[in-house]
This record gives sequence, structure tokens and C-alpha cells, in this order.
Amino acid sequence: MHNIETIDKLLKDELAATETYKQALNKLKEDACAVESESLMPVYEEHKDAVSSLQSLINRLGGTPAEDSGAWGAWAEIVMGGANILGKKATLKALQEGEKSGVENYEEALQDTELPSDVRALIETKLLPAQQAHIRTLERLVDAAAA
Repeated sequence: MHNIETIDKLLKDELAATETYKQALNKLKEDACAVESESLMPVYEEHKDAVSSLQSLINRLGGTPAEDSGAWGAWAEIVMGGANILGKKATLKALQEGEKSGVENYEEALQDTELPSDVRALIETKLLPAQQAHIRTLERLVDAAAA
């Protein structure tokens, strides 16, 4: 049960990320920010893939995956709404902070000695490296927006 709760928490983070990226992509498209939209679409897709992977793990362990992001998603939506009002750079920085939070959550999960090896492997080889790559992508976009 403990492992399912850990994975479900990560799933909620990924659900919040997909909701947040969808909102950001819609705003960037409205503002005709094609470069940013094209750069962020693969990140959005990777978060959707992470959702699918985590849902599968929870199902395999006999749990019922979360269907929404819960309180974290509501908070992320508020932050993103404010960032969208403030503009492209604020939106990108809000996404970057979300990715950093995701890295912290994956690293925290890896500290759990009871985490099954297949879950640990998924985090270490796919999910965490993807989060770290997302941060680098966002750093480039923030730097370009500042120029």
C-alpha cells in the first residue's frame, strides 16, 4: 500500500504538469509564441507518457490511480493563471519551478528503501532524466525570453 501511495503522489504531480503545460501551450499559441510552443510540446507529451507509465504501475500493484491532480493541480493552475497574465517569461519561469519541484519529488521517492526495483528503475532511467531535461529546455527558453 505504501508503494501505491508514493507512486500515486508522483502521478498527481504528473497530472498537474500535463494540466499546467496544456494551459501554458494554449496561452503561448494565443500570443503567437511559436518557438516556445514547439519547444514545449514534446515536454507536454513526455508528461503525458509519465502519467500513463505511473497509472500502469499503480494498476499492476492492485491500486486505483488518481484521476486528477488534487490540491497541487489547483495550486499550479492558480500560479500559471497569474504567470499567463504577467507574460511569456513569467509563464516559462512558473513551468521551470514546477519541473524543479518534480525533480525533488522523484529524488524523495528514490530515498524510499521499500520502493520496488521496477519503480526505482522507471524513475532513475526515464522519469527523473526527463524532468532534468525539461528544466534545461526551460532555462534556454527563459534566457531567450530575457534577451
